[in-house]
Amino acid sequence: MSTRNRLLFFFTAWLIVLMPFLFWWNTWFGRQLSDKQLNEYLQDDKKPRHIQHALVQIGERLTRHDPSVIRWYPDVVRLASYPIEEVRNTDAWVMGLDPTSKESTSAGFHETLLRMLNDPSLNVRGNAALSLVRFGDAAGRPEIVALLQPAKVTAPQPGKITDSATVGTAIHQGGIIAKLESGGQTTEVRSPISGRLREFSVKAGQTIAAGDEIAMLDPGTDQVWEALRALYLIGRPEDIPAIQPYQRELPEVPDHVRKQAMATEQAIRERSK
Repeated sequence: MSTRNRLLFFFTAWLIVLMPFLFWWNTWFGRQLSDKQLNEYLQDDKKPRHIQHALVQIGERLTRHDPSVIRWYPDVVRLASYPIEEVRNTDAWVMGLDPTSKESTSAGFHETLLRMLNDPSLNVRGNAALSLVRFGDAAGRPEIVALLQPAKVTAPQPGKITDSATVGTAIHQGGIIAKLESGGQTTEVRSPISGRLREFSVKAGQTIAAGDEIAMLDPGTDQVWEALRALYLIGRPEDIPAIQPYQRELPEVPDHVRKQAMATEQAIRERSK
């Protein structure tokens, strides 16, 4: 191999290693941000992931009880109505990390989370409800129970099903469940939650109307785990039917989830005596 080709080979190999690293470095939420970067990222409407990154960093400072984090509380409250769902979802989680401090109370975190119970997103409502439990507020209990139940996916518009995921497939939030074709345009129908595709209600080639049910998704393990832990504290007897399916010894129910479901039901029954 000539010197030129050898240098070209090593340069290409270097790029193959460098580019994924740079992508990871720029998208990894664990990368520490300076105060100046936090200010810039919180205002970066062109890159919502920058806003999420800043919120995660604020969350870490909250858990360390860093007093400097107070300066960004107005931004945290402001972002509760941000148009991007992922940002609102992260924001709801952050507001529940330090519920006992007088600073978070005076900033209006509790009241903001109560308003977020009316968010159009199931995930945002669920995260707001979970954070409210940390404030000792059970107002979001119905939303927490909903986190245990299958999520229904409906057609956003009329069209013909041209492609679909396979039943039993694990799907991340935002993953493609099906494709709709209408007027020569293809629309991707995406999952509202992370979970597993339980059933598909339509067939490939079938024409459906807007609002028709397309699929049902079982919630993911992390979502179920957090909901069960919250209901351990605020659950009521009428919630038990939603809890009991997770007590079964099934491959799709991890052992720690099954044990938590049993403990949650027991705690509810003890409170209702």
